[in-house]
Amino acid sequence: MISRPRRSALFMPGDNPRAQQKATGLPADVIILDLEDAVSPTNKEVARKQVQSTLEQTDYGQREVVVRVNRLATQCCEEDLTALASNPPDAVLLPKVESADELFTATVALNALGAPSDLPVWAMIETPLGIQHIEEIVTATPRLACVVAGTADLASALRITHSNTQLGLQYALSRLVLAARASHIDAIDGVFFNLQDSNGLRHSCETGRQLGFDGKSLIHPGQIETANTVFSPDPESIAHARKVVAAWSELDAHKQGVLVVDDQLIEALHVRDAERLVELSATINAMEQDSQAN
Repeated sequence: MISRPRRSALFMPGDNPRAQQKATGLPADVIILDLEDAVSPTNKEVARKQVQSTLEQTDYGQREVVVRVNRLATQCCEEDLTALASNPPDAVLLPKVESADELFTATVALNALGAPSDLPVWAMIETPLGIQHIEEIVTATPRLACVVAGTADLASALRITHSNTQLGLQYALSRLVLAARASHIDAIDGVFFNLQDSNGLRHSCETGRQLGFDGKSLIHPGQIETANTVFSPDPESIAHARKVVAAWSELDAHKQGVLVVDDQLIEALHVRDAERLVELSATINAMEQDSQAN
């Protein structure tokens, strides 16, 4: 079962009210209001107040609204969590998570500040240490709903070129996805920085999907359509999945024979994949209809 699509996760500065208002009309699945890297040290308080105002006054419909706070164990992070506790977003994104203890500490702090006990948290994995500890991080708290790959910082730390193919990152990213899947949570790939290279963006999205990611981190609205397209199930796959689900239901009812669909032998694992694909497609369609209605 899935909760919601996370094909496109658009970061925007926490101190930019115009961009935050514009996002109400964008087809991104996730809006990430950023209090960390996108905000200068001198503008943190302005950004914090702006994000509070946006959460109180702006309707993003079915889009998931996430706030990236400043790094744990900093004064800014404590102030961010305090500001968000009384009027929380759909989730809080914690940057540069490197250990299970950091994640657990953040959830304890949120509880102490009065945030809802079921408020989801996301973890951004941006360092070699975070990758080394990823198996412990994804099991640190049942409130962890998603991990986000910080590929730019990770590539820098590994001293490798941040390319479209992400060749030097594939081991690290595969570990991240594997750990996420083992804990039944989503994983979102890192950003693509060249805003003029549409072919490069598509290739980066396709590489991320082949690695198993659910979606892509984005830094510009012009990247949304490509991410949504690449991380959406294609019509042929949806049609096949529906046939599999229907045929399996009939087979189960009759308790006989083996199942073959489109010349493919179907087992239970294929049915689970098909059911998820059908559900994902239905959820995406509902979100698109809601967006068009608004």
